[in-house]
Amino acid sequence: MTLARIATLLLVATIAVSFTKADMDQSQRTKQKNRSTQEDSLLRHVVLFKFKEDSPSQAIEEIKNAFSKLPSNIPEVYAYEWGLNNSPEGLNKDFTHCFLVTFKSEEDRAVYLPHPDHMAFVELLKPHLADVLVVDYWSK
Repeated sequence: MTLARIATLLLVATIAVSFTKADMDQSQRTKQKNRSTQEDSLLRHVVLFKFKEDSPSQAIEEIKNAFSKLPSNIPEVYAYEWGLNNSPEGLNKDFTHCFLVTFKSEEDRAVYLPHPDHMAFVELLKPHLADVLVVDYWSK
């Protein structure tokens, strides 16, 4: 192998290592940025319910109360609030109840979702639920 050929191979190898290192550095910076964004914000779990027309108000009240007990039974819930739609725009598509469950991490949400108390709540809700909308996001 000639000296020129060896030099070319070394140059190619050096360039490849540089690109790999740059890609790794960029990936690490992205992970750190995402991590700091998540550390500096909260994970919001927004749940909107549309109840069946024939669901009695007593059942809906029981559902609301059961949902409101989840934060005291599931320590991973950081904060909780709920309210009834009162928008004058008429764009709620018959979703009447909004619940906001806040978590500090995706791991906390991962504990909450299959938690036995949450699953029992879902079973109580199912017979009365016409539709549900869930949106999760990291607060900015």
